[in-house]
Amino acid sequence: MSSDREIMAVTGVGKDYATTVLADVSLQLFAGEVLALTGENGAGKSTLSKIIGGLVTPTHGQMNYLGQPYAPQSRTAAEDAGVRMVMQELNLLPTLSVAENLFLNKLPRKAGWISRRQLREDARRAMAKVGLDSIDPDTLVGDLGIGHQQMVEIARNLIGECRVLILDEPTAMLTAREVDLLFDQIAILKARGVALVYISHRLEELARIADRIAVLRDGRLVCADDINRYTSDELVTLMVGRELGEKIDFGVRNIGAPMLAVQGMRRGNVVRDVSLEVRSGEIFGISGLIGAGRTELMRLIYGADKADAGTIQIGNPLRTVTINSPVDAVREGIALITEDRKGEGLLLPQSIAANVSLGNMDAVSKHGIIDNQKETALAQRQIAAMRIRTSGAAQAVQELSGGNQQKVVIGRWLERDCDVLLFDEPTRGIDIGAKFDIYALFGELARKGKALVVVSSDLRELMLICDRIAVLSAGKVTGTFERDTWTQDAILAAAFAGYQTRDRMLADGHAEPASA
Repeated sequence: MSSDREIMAVTGVGKDYATTVLADVSLQLFAGEVLALTGENGAGKSTLSKIIGGLVTPTHGQMNYLGQPYAPQSRTAAEDAGVRMVMQELNLLPTLSVAENLFLNKLPRKAGWISRRQLREDARRAMAKVGLDSIDPDTLVGDLGIGHQQMVEIARNLIGECRVLILDEPTAMLTAREVDLLFDQIAILKARGVALVYISHRLEELARIADRIAVLRDGRLVCADDINRYTSDELVTLMVGRELGEKIDFGVRNIGAPMLAVQGMRRGNVVRDVSLEVRSGEIFGISGLIGAGRTELMRLIYGADKADAGTIQIGNPLRTVTINSPVDAVREGIALITEDRKGEGLLLPQSIAANVSLGNMDAVSKHGIIDNQKETALAQRQIAAMRIRTSGAAQAVQELSGGNQQKVVIGRWLERDCDVLLFDEPTRGIDIGAKFDIYALFGELARKGKALVVVSSDLRELMLICDRIAVLSAGKVTGTFERDTWTQDAILAAAFAGYQTRDRMLADGHAEPASA
């Protein structure tokens, strides 16, 4: 690679907190190139990217940008210099509209007043680039799902000119169509000479768009080379320091009678007349496009949202239960591991011990007073069981990597020992090694006779771990597939079927009913 194409050089960069999280990393970023950055959660990827993006000050080393020393004191300073970053933690204001979030620092004005017309026009152009044409620019960001919020964040960073763009797990919540749109934008940026850093654990994506790959393990750079020189298996071994098998053996399971039955569940046009059964010992997957109603269905079962109609039965034998709130759901033995672990699943400033004990107060307290020894012991049990990388039970959850934060959430519910567990995007933003840890956990829970429901945007993940997969499309179940009979094409066709039916009805001038 010619040095005249070098945009940034990172030399001997390291970062120390209580321990060293990044040590002696040296990399070059070149114009018109995608550098894939990968490694297990906690390997140092986010720390390195935040140093480049101005959010973290390095303890050691130096950086050069466009031939000059580079040491941004803030994210704003980095962005002003042309270095931008799309983070896993979305940098959006939920109480403002999509348009206002896109142009917050450069709102169009006319005669001193904000030009709402111009703002909407500018927003529509920016949104069209990432496939958000169907969303009203005046929609509040807080009213959007996580996947659509992710696309808004990406659109915000594609506005204007930049020389370095860092994308941290940008496709974790995107559909295949949205991924294609994003990759089209990446190709355009490469042609403009932008240097891109693409952080992901999805090796098939990296092989598709990356030119070089850098692998971090335990805070150190173990590889920086042409990506075409490595197979997927070799990259996995570099990341985790060990080989991972391609097949998952869940051992002997007894898939029994239904333990969860949902009948006629409905909420407006989002979830429409959904019925399903999940058996004890079964891993039941739910697939579908973003906006298909998957998360909304989980929230209805858990009582987080109020259903317009529908019944829920649980237990063996099944019995009808009334769930008006999450308190009712937990009392009946239903757990929800939410897709938004930071916003809904964790108290980030609090310790691991405090977070794990949240759903288990009876086990760690007496007369309303928490027994610190019991709380710590409970946390240590889950730290060991979930293989959480931490300095101890007292460490604040916000200091953990995304994958380890997710393990804390799951550990809380494992301690509760619920019979029905709803997992909404459980491996989002989690590295390959941690994914296999969680898959192994699924197998252990299934062997114990638990009923598992797994929502995932990664269809291949569902095909790898599930016994059956139901597909939601435009709020309806459009197909349920058995293992060994499904195909990827059939599942994808079902994912689009509901929208095609709806679009045909609208084209014919018929209003589609709220439920079928």
